[in-house]
Amino acid sequence: MNVNDSLRMGESLARVGYRPTTSAEDADLIILNTCAIREKAEDKMLSALGRYRAVKLRRGALLGVGGCVAQQEKAKLLARVPYLDFVFGPDAIARLPDILRRVEMDRARVVETAWLESEEYVFPRADPNSSAGKVSEFVTAMKGCDNVCSFCVVPHTRGREVSRAFPDILQEVAGLVEVGVREVTLIGQNVNSYRGGVSFAELLLRVAQVPGVVRVRFTTSHPHDLSEELVEAFRIEPRIAPHFHLPVQSGSEAVLKRMRRDYTIEMYLSKLAALRAARPGIAITTDIIVGFPGETEEDFRATLDLTRAVRFENQFSFCFSPRPRTVAGLKEAEWGEVPHGVKVERLERLQQLQRRITEETLAAEVRKRIEVLVEGPSRSNPLRRFGRTPENRSVNFEGDAPAGSRVLVQVTGSSPSSLAGLQADVVDLPPIPPISIAA
Repeated sequence: MNVNDSLRMGESLARVGYRPTTSAEDADLIILNTCAIREKAEDKMLSALGRYRAVKLRRGALLGVGGCVAQQEKAKLLARVPYLDFVFGPDAIARLPDILRRVEMDRARVVETAWLESEEYVFPRADPNSSAGKVSEFVTAMKGCDNVCSFCVVPHTRGREVSRAFPDILQEVAGLVEVGVREVTLIGQNVNSYRGGVSFAELLLRVAQVPGVVRVRFTTSHPHDLSEELVEAFRIEPRIAPHFHLPVQSGSEAVLKRMRRDYTIEMYLSKLAALRAARPGIAITTDIIVGFPGETEEDFRATLDLTRAVRFENQFSFCFSPRPRTVAGLKEAEWGEVPHGVKVERLERLQQLQRRITEETLAAEVRKRIEVLVEGPSRSNPLRRFGRTPENRSVNFEGDAPAGSRVLVQVTGSSPSSLAGLQADVVDLPPIPPISIAA
């Protein structure tokens, strides 16, 4: 979501004459797009603002903060950082040109963090002109979250769930395909709770049927919204990529209850079993919070056991960080604060286990022929090509296939995070046959 917001900010600024620079030292405008999920991100923001103060003093650059920290702190950020020019929340991205006009013309310090009613909110759209040449693009399906998990600040910084009308989504996807996009990722804070005129499963099927779409992905999801209908969509539509990011957060029932997660580990595993039966080989990734208030060594071992049992493709794991206005932040002392050193030690044990599983998963692909959607030159070696498998595995390979083509790659090696190989004879694999869905 944050990457998508940054892309849409850049497109909005381009419409009023701004162009990106290769260095902040040359900038007339610097915007920090922020995340409020962890305290460390806020600390990094303040540190960056300190560095960019010199640019402001030297060349009069405008300095702004957007995103969730801006929404959380509002005018307090202007008071805390006296050289900051403007602050705006996620709902204000479309109004960024007007914010800059007020800063430049009125010499005002601006705070734009008002929530918009659902009928007023304008979903950010990918600009086809900016997307030309891209193989993959984000498409916003919904925003906000109605789940109030005890650790999460998102409902306070992104607001209630608002779904975008499905015809608008299909129209955007069709426009992106016209400029060469072949893979779209539907995004939202809780995207599989989508309610924009059709179910989320039907939305996926409809997007997959847009002529020219090769793959459809989505992120991120809540386990309670993984319906039988969504599982069936994975079974019948090969264009829905076999990769599911399904945050579990902890392997401990007691911790899940304090987190206000409304599922048990048995329920989570049952849903995964249904997914894997419907789509054999599907890659499952997840989120884990380590050191949640009250987490015992036994609770943590349950998370290790779950990681071993599921064999996640990968996981995003972090130490618990208390956030403002959250139940866990307010009750940390009551539930039992886990010492920082214990959190760090547990996190390293978990990540070490996950690294081994990921390495073993990738190593098992060696000597196989796999499908790769080519995105362009490899970042590590421009003489090689780079792409991703349907399971979202990164592949660097020898070959000359153009961006946007689907090729077969003979896997010759693996690293802890990617695969290496040689382009096989088949370039531009035949189209995937369509399925029939209700009108």
